[in-house]
Amino acid sequence: MIRIMDVDTARKTILRRKQFNQKQYSANTLRTTEEYFGMGMTPPMAVEKILETVEKEGDKAVRRWSSLLDGFEGENKKVPASSLKAAWEEMPVTTKEALQLAKDRITEFHSLQPVSSWTTQKMGGKIGQRVTPINSVGVYVPGGTAPLPSSLLMSVIPAQAAGVENIIVATPPPANASILAAAYLCEIDAVFQVGGAQAIAALAFGTESVPCVNKIVGAGNLFVTLAKQQLFGLVGLDGLAGPTETMIIADDTANPDWVAADLLAQAEHDVIATAILLTPSSGIANKVQKQIPQQVKNLSRKKMIIESLNNNGGIVLTESLEQAAALANEYGAEHLCLSVKNPRELMEKINNAGGFFLGDHSFEVLGDYVAGPSHVMPTGGTARFASPLNVFDFVKISGVVSLDGATAQSISAYAAELAELEGLPAHAAAAKARMEV
Repeated sequence: MIRIMDVDTARKTILRRKQFNQKQYSANTLRTTEEYFGMGMTPPMAVEKILETVEKEGDKAVRRWSSLLDGFEGENKKVPASSLKAAWEEMPVTTKEALQLAKDRITEFHSLQPVSSWTTQKMGGKIGQRVTPINSVGVYVPGGTAPLPSSLLMSVIPAQAAGVENIIVATPPPANASILAAAYLCEIDAVFQVGGAQAIAALAFGTESVPCVNKIVGAGNLFVTLAKQQLFGLVGLDGLAGPTETMIIADDTANPDWVAADLLAQAEHDVIATAILLTPSSGIANKVQKQIPQQVKNLSRKKMIIESLNNNGGIVLTESLEQAAALANEYGAEHLCLSVKNPRELMEKINNAGGFFLGDHSFEVLGDYVAGPSHVMPTGGTARFASPLNVFDFVKISGVVSLDGATAQSISAYAAELAELEGLPAHAAAAKARMEV
């Protein structure tokens, strides 16, 4: 079910990254796309068609695509506030407590992020930066086989901490009650039952019912990701979410039962999810390999887990923890779990990860729900240059220049020199004019 392999084999298979735009679509995806959109249509072509029609026809196109792709015949109008309240009130007490705890911890974490304006008088007059929140943000919350109210919390709360005033939530129809309850808890009253590429298009262009926004965040299916890719530049985006992934580094001190459980937790997300263990210990490798079939046999998503592990999972035997750290740094995992004796020491050898989970008691599932940082993290190796969703994603930083006359006069000659070097005489003239005052 899950293979044990050497490093060379792993580099050629499960550790090999592919660019998103070079993705090979499955036969099933291509077949389904042609069924709905016509022969020869690929997913990017289908998404382009959806975007074009929503831009031109607004709500009419959204309704048509929702009917065709989601089987939803209702209106894509805002969910009434009474429905949000009812969804919250109908949640079991234990669910309310869990959502409230998650909200409190996520709020506290993001309230501590140091985002502030500043000025200095050390450079002549005043110069500095001004931090302002983005005016409007759209949050996409997946529905599908596993509705994710946690994703609403993890996306909405950082925006609120940043001071965003207008937050619009889009979620596939019919909206799951748990997502509506989470929206109510976060005091979000603009929730629309629209999913897929048509939701991203509606948020980007605006329709008669759905307001347009300045930035769109939140992961979704292939069509959602392709829509975000094609709309780059029209609206701000948090990134292109690929399949979710976990990498675990374990040594002889790790609990193999827990390591196996954490790999299974990742694999149940999707058949294209990735769950990888790196270890220099053949003993841990063998114990985890034996544990997985024992633990998976009674899980309801067993079929998906097995396919995920067969497709993308694996146990990689490394020569040392240092080699495991080097591989992790090359891979840039969304989640990197360090189940080793000295996790902080090992973490210092690694720069590239969406999130670090240190030790057996800081397992990834806690990060998915209640630890505090957002679980919307960079995938596909983008952790090499990108960050988890955070307060900085919802603010703009503007430079502020307020120089005094003496400083402006003293540095204008240098500006003129550089302008002439670049062949821009009007720039130089503007600078020289100040020199003559």
